[in-house]
Amino acid sequence: MSEPFEHPARAAAQASMAAVAAGDRSAWLALFADNAVVEDPIGPSMFDPEGAGHRGPEAIAAFYDTVIGPNRIDFDIRESYACGSEVANVGTITTTLPDGSRAIVEGVYTYRVDDHGRILALRAFWEANAIAFEAAPA
Repeated sequence: MSEPFEHPARAAAQASMAAVAAGDRSAWLALFADNAVVEDPIGPSMFDPEGAGHRGPEAIAAFYDTVIGPNRIDFDIRESYACGSEVANVGTITTTLPDGSRAIVEGVYTYRVDDHGRILALRAFWEANAIAFEAAPA
């Protein structure tokens, strides 16, 4: 992706991805406003059966601990569109599980920030039935 212009939501998204890639739980959680929501993916899923999203600090921390923390996650953002208080990133997220297998997800990942640049909403548009799985190396 070519170097996009600076934008508060894009900066928050980049900080979020960097913290996740580094395995830095504290840094990631510090990016969120107290009334934030994480919907990854949006709607009912294996991570959120009711589809209500992970709302507030405790629920977002629990999402990190169960979905993000145990894995290595790499981001390949190909396009980024910012306007208003939001950014939409288009790309691939590759999650390497503890056994070495990988889940590869294509999607659109949006971030909305408050006036202080803290994340109010992280929403991920991806389809569970379109995940590409790769077995662990032998």
